[in-house]
Amino acid sequence: MNKIYGKLATTNIKNSKQFYLPYLLTGMMSVAMFYLMTAMQDNPGLLQMSGGANVKMVLSFGIYVVGLFTGIFLFYTNSFIMKRRKKELGVYNILGMEKKHLACVLFLETLITFITAMGGGLAFGILFQKLLTMLLYKLTGLDASIPFYISKTGCINTAVLFCVIYAAALLYNLLQIKLSNPIELLHGTSSGEREPKTKVLLAIVGFICLGGGYYMALRVEDASEAVLLFFLAVILVILGTYCLFTAGSIAFLKLLRKNKKYYYQTRHFTTVSGMIYRMKQNAVGLANICILSTMVLVTVSTTICMYLGSEDALNSMYPMEITGAAYYTEMPEHKAEIEERIVDVVKESGHVITGREGYLNLTITTLRKEEELQSTGMGAGTEYDISDITILTVLLKEDYEKISGEKIGPLGAGEAALAIRPEYEGKSIAVDGVSFVVKETCPIPEQMIATLPTSMVNGYCYLIVPDETALMQVYDGIRKNWDQVRVEPQLRYDVAIDIEGSSQEKKAVGDAARESLANWEDGPGYYISTKEAMRSDYYSTYGGMLFLGLFLGTLFLMVTVLIIFYKQISEGYDDRERYAIMEKVGMSNDEVKKSIRSQILTVFFLPIVVAVIHVVMAFPMIRLILSAFNLTNIALFTACVAGTALVFFVIYLAVFLLTSRSYYKIVGNQV
Repeated sequence: MNKIYGKLATTNIKNSKQFYLPYLLTGMMSVAMFYLMTAMQDNPGLLQMSGGANVKMVLSFGIYVVGLFTGIFLFYTNSFIMKRRKKELGVYNILGMEKKHLACVLFLETLITFITAMGGGLAFGILFQKLLTMLLYKLTGLDASIPFYISKTGCINTAVLFCVIYAAALLYNLLQIKLSNPIELLHGTSSGEREPKTKVLLAIVGFICLGGGYYMALRVEDASEAVLLFFLAVILVILGTYCLFTAGSIAFLKLLRKNKKYYYQTRHFTTVSGMIYRMKQNAVGLANICILSTMVLVTVSTTICMYLGSEDALNSMYPMEITGAAYYTEMPEHKAEIEERIVDVVKESGHVITGREGYLNLTITTLRKEEELQSTGMGAGTEYDISDITILTVLLKEDYEKISGEKIGPLGAGEAALAIRPEYEGKSIAVDGVSFVVKETCPIPEQMIATLPTSMVNGYCYLIVPDETALMQVYDGIRKNWDQVRVEPQLRYDVAIDIEGSSQEKKAVGDAARESLANWEDGPGYYISTKEAMRSDYYSTYGGMLFLGLFLGTLFLMVTVLIIFYKQISEGYDDRERYAIMEKVGMSNDEVKKSIRSQILTVFFLPIVVAVIHVVMAFPMIRLILSAFNLTNIALFTACVAGTALVFFVIYLAVFLLTSRSYYKIVGNQV
C-alpha cells in the first residue's frame, strides 16, 4: 500500500507539472535566497573589517524580512494548487480512497516538494554564495579575500524555517480534506462563481483608509513625523487597497453594467460580467500584485537613492575633513585649546589648512512651551508631543556672525537674538526661567543643522547671546533645575578643520590628531572624527542597504510573477468553458478574442496603475524620511523612482506577454 501512495504522489506531481513546476522552482529560489542571506550575515570576517558591523546589522534585518515573505508566498502558492486539485482528490475519495489515504498521498507530495526545494535551493545558494558575497563587498567598499565555505548555521536555519513552512502547508491541506465532503471537493474549483454583493460599507472603509494614508503622506512636514507616521500610513494604504479591490471594484463594475451604452457592447458585456462574477476570488490576487509592485518600486528606488547620494550625505554631515569637540562643566580658561592642538598636528604633517571653524556653545534638547524652552520638561514620565521638541543651541554673537556671515545689531545685558524654526513672534524668551528680550530674528545657519544630535527634529532654536556671561547664566539656570538622574549638561567647543591632500593623507592626519588628543594630559572630555574614517561607515551602511533593497526587490518581484502566473492559469480554466459557450450562442471567434484581450488588459494593468499612484502619493513622506539621513537631493530621488518604475514596467510587461500565452493556450483549446 505504501508503494501505491508513493507512486500516486509522484504521478500526481508529474500530471500537474504546470502547477508544481513553478512551485518547485520558487521553493528552490526561496531556500537559496534565505540561505544566502543567512550565510553572508554569518560570515565571521565581517566584524573584522571597517564598516562590517553595519553590514552585518543590515543583513540581520534582511533575514527576518526574507523569512517572513518566503513563508507567506509559499503558503499562498500551496493554497492555490490545493484549490485546483480539489476535484482530483474528490474523484479519489469517490473511488474508494479514505481521507486518511488521501492524507498519506498529500504527506508524500509535500515531502517530495520539500526535499526537492531544499536540495536544489541549498545547492544553488552554496554555488552562488561567493559571487553574491563579492557583489556585497563591492557595494559596501569592504576589502577582503572571500574563501569558499559552506555556512553550517545557514544550512540549519534554512532547514528549520522551511520545514516549518512546508509542515504548515501540509496541515492546511489536511484540514481542507478533513472539512470537505466528496461533493465539495468535486466542485472546489467552481467556488466563488455566485455574483458577489455590493459591500458598500467595505468600500467606504477602503476609501477612508486609503484617503487617510494619502493624507498623512501629503501633509507631513518634518522627518521625525514622517518616520513616526510611515508605518501607520503603510498599513492604512494596504487595508484600503484590499478593501477597494474587494468591494470597490465590484461596485465600479456594477456601475458599468448599469450604463447600457457601455455595457451592451460585445467585448464590454462579456468582460464586465465575467469580472463581476469572479472578482470576489480575483480581488485578493490583484491587491497582492498591487502591494508587491509598490514594495518593489519603493524598496529599490529608495536604496538606490541612498547609495548614490551617500557622498552628498557625508559632505552634509561632515563639511570639513576633521571635526571634533571638547566638553566642559565650567567656562574654560582657554576654550580653543582642542582646535589649536589639531592645527599643530596638521602643520607638523606639512599639510595646508583650507578651512577652519571653532565656536563655544551649549546644545541641549528642550520642550517648547509658548515663550519658554524647558530642558527639565524632558524628564521621565513627562507627556509631550513630538512637535514640541526643540534643539536649543546657545551661541555667542561673535561666533554666530563668523559662522553664518550675517551681521546682527548690538546686544546688551538680558537681550538676545533668535534664529528659530518654526517661526516665533514673541517679544521675549526664557530657558528654564532665565529670560531674554528678543531684539531681532536671524537666518538659521543651515550648515550647522546637519551636525546636530538629530536631523529628524523640525524644531531648532539658536539663542544668540552677547557674551560668555550670558551664556553661563543659561547654563547655570539649566543645571540648577536639572534632574540629577540624567547626565549633567556640558558646554562644548566644536571645531572643524579642512585640509588639502589625498584620501590616504587626510586619513593619516586624522589618525595623528586622534593620537595627539589621546595623550592630552589633564585635558577635557573630547570627541574627534574624520570624513575619511566615516566614509567607510557610510558606504558600508548604504551599500548594505542597496544590496538588501535589490535582494528584497528580487524577492518581491519573484512573488509578483508567481501570483500573476497562477492568476492567469486560474482564470484560463475558469474562462475556457464560458467563452466556448459564448461562441456557440453566436459570438464570432474574433469577438471572443477581443473580449479576452480586453479583460486581460484591464485586470493585468490595473494593479500597476494603482501601485504607481501609491508611490506618487508616498513621494513627499519618503523624501522627508531620506532627509533624516541627510539625503536632500530631490532630483536624484525623482530620477531613481522614475528609472526604477520604467525598468519594473518593462519587466511587468514581459511577464504579461509570457503568462498571457498560458492563458490563451488554455482558453484557445475550447474556443
